[in-house]
Amino acid sequence: MRVLPSPCYIISDAHLGYAPAEVESSLRAFLQSLRGRAGSVVINGDLFEFWFEWKSVIPRSGFRVLGALADLADDGVPILMIAGNHDCWGGDVLKRDAGVDYRFGPWEGELAGWRTRLEHGDGLRPREDRGYRAIKHVLRNRLAIRAFRWLHPDIATPLASHSSGASRAYASRDEGRGLREAAQLTAAAHPDRELVVFGHSHVAALDRLPGGALYGNAGSWLDAPTYLHVTPERVALREWNGSAEGPDLHAFDRAAKESLAKL
Repeated sequence: MRVLPSPCYIISDAHLGYAPAEVESSLRAFLQSLRGRAGSVVINGDLFEFWFEWKSVIPRSGFRVLGALADLADDGVPILMIAGNHDCWGGDVLKRDAGVDYRFGPWEGELAGWRTRLEHGDGLRPREDRGYRAIKHVLRNRLAIRAFRWLHPDIATPLASHSSGASRAYASRDEGRGLREAAQLTAAAHPDRELVVFGHSHVAALDRLPGGALYGNAGSWLDAPTYLHVTPERVALREWNGSAEGPDLHAFDRAAKESLAKL
């Protein structure tokens, strides 16, 4: 999938399984409201506080949200999910049963007409993420995953959920500055990018970077139900208020190339 049709709705960091019931309910209502409306949907990591697929068992939390995603997929809506640092152990259930295009690492392509790079953002901050980068490869190592699978789900799930609390709390300590800096470096290295989208920081953002590209972060559905709404003409940061077409918190129209050259 290298093209995500317009309008595209982007969310991130719901942390289902840790989030209160009303957070899960609001996300399910939001997804249900997109039927017949969305051209595509992006979940930019950490939909779950913890997600792991055993041979025949999955965590119980968030199954009604998975049902809402499956309904959208059945309607023919492309759904892209980027693995976050809390839900990077997915597989057949997300792909085959829920119909989600589940991916590790960044995605690059055309998103609602914008040349875009999508990435969850974990490990990108040069200073704040040094400790996490040291263990990231261990957490995603095939042997480590295979060994974890031998634990009974009733033991493994609370164990993993408890240990994940530290990274969730740590994500927003720099108030989003580290990821904005990473977005600026990404845009500078790839001048053809028009839109760079991260999650992870739990800090909603929509800014124009030097050179003209936009940086967007949908924020955290756990903390406040915000999302990005992208069409060929406009990128908007919105807050869910019961309608997917609610007022913009912040927005940028597509700038003419002549204007971008002056930035």
